[in-house]
Amino acid sequence: MSSQVAEQQREAPRKPTRTGVFAGIRLGSVAGFEISLDYSWFIIFFLILGTFGGAVFPAHAPELGRITHLLMGLVGALLFFISLLLHELAHSFAARWKGVEVEGITLFIFGGMARTKTEASTPGDEFIIAGVGPLASFAIAAVLYMVAWWGPRVGLGEPVTVVAEYLAFLNVLLAVFNLFPGFPLDGGRLLRATLWKVTGNLLTATRTATAAGRFLGWMIIALGVWALLAGGAVVGGLWFVFIGWFLTQAAQSSYQHVLLQQLLSPLSAREAMSPDPETVSPDLSVDDLIHDYFMRRPYNSFPVTEDGIIVGLVTLSHVKGIAREKWSDLNVAAVMTPLHDTLVVEPDLPMMTVMERMRDADARRAIVAREMELVGIISTSDIARWMERVSLVEAEEGRS
Repeated sequence: MSSQVAEQQREAPRKPTRTGVFAGIRLGSVAGFEISLDYSWFIIFFLILGTFGGAVFPAHAPELGRITHLLMGLVGALLFFISLLLHELAHSFAARWKGVEVEGITLFIFGGMARTKTEASTPGDEFIIAGVGPLASFAIAAVLYMVAWWGPRVGLGEPVTVVAEYLAFLNVLLAVFNLFPGFPLDGGRLLRATLWKVTGNLLTATRTATAAGRFLGWMIIALGVWALLAGGAVVGGLWFVFIGWFLTQAAQSSYQHVLLQQLLSPLSAREAMSPDPETVSPDLSVDDLIHDYFMRRPYNSFPVTEDGIIVGLVTLSHVKGIAREKWSDLNVAAVMTPLHDTLVVEPDLPMMTVMERMRDADARRAIVAREMELVGIISTSDIARWMERVSLVEAEEGRS
């Protein structure tokens, strides 16, 4: 990035970072990995707390009393989510080892997800990154089973051993479920790595693993519907339907993400931008801006330039709240976003990096400039056009 553009970006105030689909509450970081809670996490947390404290532990140890059962449920739920975090940390450390950049980890209603910016560079790396998660869960289960077995022999109380035994069982279930061969589960990623090795084509491997993930999701949905209709298990049936639906959606979303990466990775900002956008002067009145630009041109924003130098950005939202009688009294300079508060990128910056910066800054558009001279603009509309091309690629892949 040029020194002037870089200086403008250093001066710009940082906005809160968003983490994509599973944005939520930032807890902190572990070993450099940002840890976040999606809001859906609270649903499953209280569900597990109620299940542990109200049903599971009273059945295992009815003599301990209601308060003890609730405390065991609270501790058990917290420890279970710590084990989920350890599962995702295993993925993240392996990814870092193999050169894959990890943004952070998000815990949500169905477990956790390590958010990576790039894909593994080889099938072997992908296999290792995917495989360490279930191995971590099996290792956690082994430790907990040892605690449950040795606990009574070394004087640990029954609450400790009961919690350890049930958490060990849950970690085994977690590992086994994740090994199902459906993308984006760990087993699906192992399948993708194997197919990638065999075919030499990441996209083909991802498409096949995604199909397996969607098939698995529909099978789980069918099982849930059967439980609802035949067995009368309303809660369990609905839960299976929900899990299956989520898996089918996650599989398709993950495939689209890989497609988008494949499509945009070779592109720079210059290749994806709208070049030479129409500009306005900072001295232009708001009245003229509205009547001569927003009402006559199909754009919601205009770069603001002075003597050929970019100085800011004015958008339709800047003028929407201004009273009609003030339009003639105000100029563009009074209502625009100044350059130091605007996302500015270099023309040669990779498009995937541009998208990351737009997401992190919660920006709908980015100015493309070199040495403070306007080159183009990238908006969410430009990105949407590339997303449409992803759909075309999907359709073409589906026919092949």
